Amino acid sequence: MTKKMIDLSVPMDNRLKEPFPPKIKYDSHANGAKQAAGLLGLKASDFPNNEAWATETVTLTTHTGTHIDAPWHYASTAAGKPARTIDQLPIEWFYGDGVLFDFSDKHPGYEIQTQDLTDQLEEMNYELKPLDIVLIRTDTDQYIYTDEYLASQPGMSADATRWLIEQGIKVMGIDGWGWDIPLALQAENYKQNPREGVLWAAHFVGKEAEYCQIEKLANLDQLPTQHGFKVAAFPIKITGASAGWVRPVAIIE
Repeated sequence: MTKKMIDLSVPMDNRLKEPFPPKIKYDSHANGAKQAAGLLGLKASDFPNNEAWATETVTLTTHTGTHIDAPWHYASTAAGKPARTIDQLPIEWFYGDGVLFDFSDKHPGYEIQTQDLTDQLEEMNYELKPLDIVLIRTDTDQYIYTDEYLASQPGMSADATRWLIEQGIKVMGIDGWGWDIPLALQAENYKQNPREGVLWAAHFVGKEAEYCQIEKLANLDQLPTQHGFKVAAFPIKITGASAGWVRPVAIIE
């Protein structure tokens, strides 16, 4: 049986328009020859064409590029217990049946509600089960190299996030910069009427129960179906970290 794989990540690229873009310094093969010569007591000319290894030096945060947020990112505790970091989570969470919800028709700032999810589940004749991996399509990934990236997405509400956790979902992801609606819209709403449940509301559901979110997914428009595929999204193991970089892949039989 043949398998088709779809890359669901954005590239790590100096051109990314986000608050914490990577800084990638590219070292040439010629510099590699100089480095190797210095380490080994040789001359750069001892290597063919004065060239050896190419290397890159990358400076970034654990939330740069496509990554998975651990419970520790949301708060110091989850459900009254110390929140776990990315290296402490069960690896079984990160491989499972994928379920795609399509909100690419919603306007920037639209807050996705539980009813939106249940309506689509009814349309696709599917019932969520524990450890399904939920993907939220907004098509915001098309803006990753533009200034519109941070403000162009619908986002998840706290209630919808809570409902997904109640269905046994541990890993959920979105192809926007963040899981909630854009931060600027949250701040504007709060300034007009300061109250709880506005700032980072969906993230803060992680205080109540453990869950992980994948942010900055891509290519969800390439999935040919809303379920019936697998998702592999294993995060890099970084000791004590609030997130880990990931290259999620959809696997279609």
